Amino acid sequence: PICRRAAPSAEFSVDRHRHLMSFLTMLGPSPDWNVGLSAEDLCTKDCGWVQKVVQDLIPWDAGTDSGVTYESPNKPTVPQEKIRPLTSLDHPQSPFYDPEGGSIKLVARVVIERIARKGEQCNIVPDNIDDIVADLAPEEKEEDDTPETCIYSNWSPWSACSSSTCEKGKRMRQRMLKAQLDLSVPCPDTQDFQPCMGPGCSDEDGSTCMMSDWITWSPCSVSCGMGTRSRERYVKQFPEDGSMCKVPTEETEKCIVNEECSPSSCLVTEWGEWDECSASCGTGMKRRHRMIKMTPADGSMCKAETTEAEKCMMPECHTIPCLLSPWSEWSDCSVTCGKGMRTRQRMLKSAAELGDCNEELEQAEKCMLPECPIDCELTEWSQWSECNTSCGKGHMIRTRMIKMEPQFGGTACPETVQRTKCRVRKCLRGPGMEKRRWKEAREKRRSEQAKKNIDSEQYPVCRLKPWTAWTECSTLCGGGIQERYMMVKKRSKSTQFTSCKDKKELRACNVHPC
Repeated sequence: PICRRAAPSAEFSVDRHRHLMSFLTMLGPSPDWNVGLSAEDLCTKDCGWVQKVVQDLIPWDAGTDSGVTYESPNKPTVPQEKIRPLTSLDHPQSPFYDPEGGSIKLVARVVIERIARKGEQCNIVPDNIDDIVADLAPEEKEEDDTPETCIYSNWSPWSACSSSTCEKGKRMRQRMLKAQLDLSVPCPDTQDFQPCMGPGCSDEDGSTCMMSDWITWSPCSVSCGMGTRSRERYVKQFPEDGSMCKVPTEETEKCIVNEECSPSSCLVTEWGEWDECSASCGTGMKRRHRMIKMTPADGSMCKAETTEAEKCMMPECHTIPCLLSPWSEWSDCSVTCGKGMRTRQRMLKSAAELGDCNEELEQAEKCMLPECPIDCELTEWSQWSECNTSCGKGHMIRTRMIKMEPQFGGTACPETVQRTKCRVRKCLRGPGMEKRRWKEAREKRRSEQAKKNIDSEQYPVCRLKPWTAWTECSTLCGGGIQERYMMVKKRSKSTQFTSCKDKKELRACNVHPC
């Protein structure tokens, strides 16, 4: 059995210069196995900080020891190898071995969770001291009557107020129900609402004025150079205690239009209001525009910019963790033999309106079954060879080659050579040929008998020379013919040895297809 201790924990700080997190820890006992993370970026794409990172870890081999089990004796690797992830096919004695080559077992999980924000985003200057103090101030403890059998995530931050004026609206926060340990005990709602009013308004102080939003800035007082502009707002509701409103209803500020008032400068309008931020949370961009009223008097090109853009910061993006079902069992392999794929799924249990869930809901991995049978594979038949005789009856052959031998119980190879009869022109025969052949056969029998009784010096035997070499093949491919001959060395003049004749043999050649 493997002893597992309680999960260790540690706290660390990050900032815009140091936002990559790495760690490595050894598995003990083991040869040189370890788990860890390398350069995990804790910045978000919107230049904020991640709220939570959960990573399942597989074991890695440091390349310094060649042991194959947790308790293998020391066996230094010489020379040392590069660090690499262990696999399920490394060694049959490995605790991670899987003959089907599936995914390696996960051995650890690391959870990185932000516990405080101390005022600095990834790529902007730190917040002012008031914001930092506000972030670090202890939160007011809320009374919580949640039953112990209901397990929730933390509350999300309050949303913006539904009213942007001093009329009453609502704001909302949410939390996730992760588990209900006792179904007989009901769990409270996952949403919480609170009355609110727009910025600058309060329903607690009876002497507060309810003001409208500011009206758009007036045009600048000059068309060239520095001037002033103003904007106004009005009282929507006077204080309930009858006191006078002391909140200003008008404000003025300096404005500059067409800084260069020369014949070569063009006259432009004032900048319009900023567009809405391109992001609903986090960092985005906003733009404003102006128009050219008059081109330069000297006919030159107007170099004034008509569009201006700058970054804008919206409230930090908050994600609500997904509530997921456990993974299903792996599906059957997609093939009946050889290499294939298998999948597993899980379901999203949290409500869709609580936010997008980016967790994967399906996984796939390779699977291996016994090798598929491979049948014998042959080429096409070659052309038929020429007939092996120049006259009378003979035979022709054709062949085919084995391209793939049968494997893993595949179909055996059929015949690779076929033979068929052939007939060429009739062989020429003289008159009385049958009678002559009968006579020659009779003389042959007599000569064989005579050889047993008569000295060989009086009646010499038929002597033949050795076989000649085979002739060149009649074709380069598709099946041809080769010939060789055995010639009579010494021919007797006796009529008893008229059957002593030259011999001839034929064979097929170059049977491979063209």
